[in-house]
Amino acid sequence: MTVKTETKSGLKWGWDLGEDGWKDGMDENLLSLGRFAYHLTVVDRNVADPSTLTPADGDTYIVAASGIGVWAGWDGRVAVWDDTASVWASAVPSVGWIAYVQDEEVLCAYKSAGWSTGIAI
Repeated sequence: MTVKTETKSGLKWGWDLGEDGWKDGMDENLLSLGRFAYHLTVVDRNVADPSTLTPADGDTYIVAASGIGVWAGWDGRVAVWDDTASVWASAVPSVGWIAYVQDEEVLCAYKSAGWSTGIAI
């Protein structure tokens, strides 16, 4: 069976027993769940250049417009620092994702037009 991708979550499924690629695909699924499937809290949503940061493991950002460096082309995506691998992982948000933005103390939602301005809480 050809591996499929679930539309809402982006998780992969449908491997045949013993099929190649299962381990890597499942590792991606588990990392995605750990990074993005819980209540999303981001440090900031106004950073475009990750080289200006000294992130701790798990630090999460909404990439600002005109992302540069490793964030080039990631505008509006959610970026998470993986300290073990020393890399940024990203996910394209789906309509309905909600994030708490720590530095602004607001909740914002992802809509078809992008992230909302947020409401103070």
